[in-house]
Amino acid sequence: MFATMESLRLQNEAYDLANMILQSEAAEHYRKCYKRLREDEEAGRIIDSFTKIKEQYEDVQRFGKYHPDYKEISKKMREIKRELDLHDTVAEFKKAETELQSILDEVSVEIGQAVSKHIKVPTGNPYFDNLSSCGGGCGSGGSCGCKVS
Repeated sequence: MFATMESLRLQNEAYDLANMILQSEAAEHYRKCYKRLREDEEAGRIIDSFTKIKEQYEDVQRFGKYHPDYKEISKKMREIKRELDLHDTVAEFKKAETELQSILDEVSVEIGQAVSKHIKVPTGNPYFDNLSSCGGGCGSGGSCGCKVS
């Protein structure tokens, strides 16, 4: 593919947009929270415990309630997940991560909408998913409400 002046201009604008996001308060807050999380020994211990229990939990899930350790492993999984979710450093990191992801979702939807109202932008957020597409597979013959141009 040959580079045209238009494609080079679009690339430069994309880099500028990425740099603006990287320099935003949300990105800076995310980096600080990530650094704090990496340096928090207690959070690291909880994450390691969660990872080990998660592996056991996934193994137990293959057999479900028929696995001999189903109840015990499921209980441990819920307990460590709760401990992880309630840890201040982890909770702050998750909040910062969600805030930054929201900005990225908004930008993705804006770019998609600028190209066409029919472009689907998978954000993982139902609010943005409904804005950026018809809300479902368009193999329904237009019954989803979108219009074929």
